[in-house]
Amino acid sequence: MLPQFNPAFFATQLFWLAMCFGVLYFLMARIAVPRIAEVLSERQRRIDDDLERASQLKTQTESAIQAYERALAKARAEAHAVLQRSQDEIDHLVQTRNREVAERLAGEVRAGEQRIAAAKEVALSEVKGIAAEVAETAVVRLAGLALDPSRYREVVAAVVKEHV
Repeated sequence: MLPQFNPAFFATQLFWLAMCFGVLYFLMARIAVPRIAEVLSERQRRIDDDLERASQLKTQTESAIQAYERALAKARAEAHAVLQRSQDEIDHLVQTRNREVAERLAGEVRAGEQRIAAAKEVALSEVKGIAAEVAETAVVRLAGLALDPSRYREVVAAVVKEHV
């Protein structure tokens, strides 16, 4: 039979059981449990500090994001205003340039028309002179009459005046 199951040793075994339990209980109650409690409380304190710090950082981040969004909106508005002013200036310059070009072209057209009218007058006067000479030559050859050369010019001028 095993000594643990021998009833003669029960009393001593119970004594040593109680003694070991008491010593272990004392050691656990005085040394291990306070250290574990201290580690757990330190850990909880760090977790709470980290959560509080995270909350503060989140608040700061949210305010930074709002400031960034406001600054971005302001920058967009300013950029839009600058773009609009630039577009207005460009439109004004284009209109001014178009007006200047139109005026210049109109002046050139008027000058061209004047040159054409002057050339037409020169050509018409030359044609009148040539027509007077042709008429004089035709009258001399066909009718054998010799009239005053100014009379031919007057007749050609009258005919041209009627048809022009």
